[in-house]
Formats: sequence, structure tokens, C-alpha cells
Amino acid sequence: MSVASLDAAGGGAREAASGARISRAALGQGALAGAAGAAWLGFAVLTLRWPDVGEWGRGPELAWAAAAFGAALVAAGLFGFLAPAVAKRLRRSTPWFLALGLFFTLWQATTAKWAVLPQPFFPPPHALLEVFLDDWPKLGEGVVASIKLELLGFLAGAGAGFTIGVLLGVSKGFGYWAHPLMRLIGPLPSIAWLPIAFFAFPSSWSASIFLIGLTTAFPVAILTWSGVAGVNPAYYDVARTLGASRAFLIFKVAIPAALPHVFVGLFMGLGASFAVLVTAEMMGVKAGLGFYLQWAQGWAAYANMYAALLVMSLMCSGFVTILFRLRDRLLSYQKGDVQW
Repeated sequence: MSVASLDAAGGGAREAASGARISRAALGQGALAGAAGAAWLGFAVLTLRWPDVGEWGRGPELAWAAAAFGAALVAAGLFGFLAPAVAKRLRRSTPWFLALGLFFTLWQATTAKWAVLPQPFFPPPHALLEVFLDDWPKLGEGVVASIKLELLGFLAGAGAGFTIGVLLGVSKGFGYWAHPLMRLIGPLPSIAWLPIAFFAFPSSWSASIFLIGLTTAFPVAILTWSGVAGVNPAYYDVARTLGASRAFLIFKVAIPAALPHVFVGLFMGLGASFAVLVTAEMMGVKAGLGFYLQWAQGWAAYANMYAALLVMSLMCSGFVTILFRLRDRLLSYQKGDVQW
């Protein structure tokens, strides 16, 4: 037997082994998608056929939606080979779909069906769906109010913090006066200023914007200052050799080089500002998701409270996602090790 024929035989064996591995992987993914679909179908049957303990609405709507989703997962598992691109996208999410299907089934059984968990503190899933379908005008009004308040406070604080940080990095005279004040005021929790802010500002709305801005400004200023102060001096020397002015050194050298630090400060300020947002809305502002949470707790409407918490989580995640997209666009030269 020649060497060429041996190579051909070896190549065929490798292709056959690779094809077998791909077939086993496809079968495994199909079985996992089928199991996830079965979990959602079981959740739908439990919701629709098992009688509830108590008065809960929107059960049939949730059951039919879960059944449609489960059927789609089963179909994806059985016929995924017909649409490889769709199957590939589902592959990463299928374990989560299975876990969520089992979680919803357990949640439904222990609340609406067996009443194992005490009521009304633990409402079933279709109680939350009822809130989203029936109380969406009031919930949506709270979302809009919270977004407006968060955006105004965060943008004001980010702008002020960025300006202060740049000035601290490029001006020793400004740093002489501003640094002691920052060391005195910055570490204090913004909530500690709540009574003073509500007294000093003409409305609770403007006081809340101030508190959110104060929470955001401190980490942005510190990280921007760190970024500007840490710029390689060789960059300035090269720019001065080419005749750069002081403004050019600030806007074309210092600030672009400090942007990675600036975004770290923005992420820190964004996370802290959400806590201040909810506290301000619960304490003084008569609108927003924090106010909605307080109202729901006062009326023992725990389904409304959990629905507001879910919406708040999605809103916060959305803001973080937008900030990540902005960072990836402005810092495209920097590999993003952290993905959101």
C-alpha cells in the first residue's frame, strides 16, 4: 500500500470521527432543547389544569404563552438541523431555558397550587403578569419618571465630575483648593445629605437630581484625575516638540489617554446612583419606581412590588448595557475583557 493511500485512509477516518462527534453534539443539544421545552409545557399544564388556591388572574394567558414557548423549544430540538443559524443561537441559552422552566414550575406549585409559601408575600407568576397587563399605565408612568430623574442626575454628575477630574489633573492651583474639599465631602454617603438637600432645594425633584449628581460626580472625578495624572509624560513631550498648545495637550492628549479611567468612574457612579434614585423616590419624590414600590408595600400589593423590582432591574441593566456599548465604541482600540 502506498503512502498516498495511507494518508487518504487516515483522512477519511478523521473526517468520520469528526462527523460522529458533531452528530453526538447535535443530538445532545436537541435533547437539551427538548427537555427545556418539556419543562415549559409542564409548567403550562400545571398552570392551566391544576386549580389555584386563592384568587389569581391571568393564569390561562400565562399558560398558553408558556405552551407556545415550550412547543417552539421542542421544535427547535427536533428540527434544528433545518435552520443551523437559529439552532446555534439557541444553543447557548438552552440550559437557561431549562432552568427557568423548572424554576417557574416550582414557583407555581409552591404558591398558587399548594400554598406552601405564605401569602400574600409570595405571589405566583401569573399574578405578576396580571400587574404588567392591568396596571401598566401606572407602572409605565413610574418607569418614565425614574428614567428622567436618573438621566438628569447622572449626566449632571458625570459632567461635573469629569470637569473637576480634568482640572485636578492639569492645574495644581485648582487641586490646592479642590482636593481638601473632595476629601471632606466625597466619601460621605449622598443619602446623608438628604435632609439638607430637601431643605435647600425648591422641590424634592431638584433635590433628588442633586443627590444623584453628587453620587456620580465623586467617582468620576477621582478616576478622571487618576487617568489624566497617569498619562505618559513622553506623550506631552512629543506633542510640545510638534508645537502643541496647552489646550491641545489637554483635549487631544490628556483626555483621550484618560478615557479608560473615566469609564471606570462612570460605571461606579452609575451603580451608586441607582441606590440614591430609589431612596430619593421613596423619601420625597411623588413619582417613579421607588414611589411605586412604597405605594405597593403600603397596600400589601406584593405582586406589584415584585413587578416593579423586575422592571427596575431591567432598567438598570439597560443603562449599564448602553454605557458598555458607548465604551466599546469610543475605546475600540482597547480589547474589552469584560462583556455585559
